[in-house]
Amino acid sequence: MPVVTVSNPPGVRVPASRYSHAVLVDGPHRRLVISGQVGQAPDGTVPADGAGQIAQAYANLQTILAAHGFTIADVVKTTAFLTDRALIPAYRAARDALFAAHAPASTLLVVAGLADPQWQVEIEAEAAR
Repeated sequence: MPVVTVSNPPGVRVPASRYSHAVLVDGPHRRLVISGQVGQAPDGTVPADGAGQIAQAYANLQTILAAHGFTIADVVKTTAFLTDRALIPAYRAARDALFAAHAPASTLLVVAGLADPQWQVEIEAEAAR
């Protein structure tokens, strides 16, 4: 079992939300790298609003984790891409609820667009076990 240590070292600003600046994974482990998940349901539908897309992207992420024997507690890093700064509060609220007792390393980017113009969010992750 790997030793996972989260850290917010002195000399770096305290995180503004529920994440850690760094996650160190030591020892033999399984590592799962998950491609960016967008707010698209398995049937191809995409919620019209950003909050709905964020919820669907996280649902997709959880499905992929479970399919490989991982849980949200195994996530060590996420990267999120939003197409509108106005989505930041909804994104942070959803992330904080999902990772309530866990604070993986996290990066958030606001970008001009994603591969499909109807997509407003994309979230990728890495997990280790």
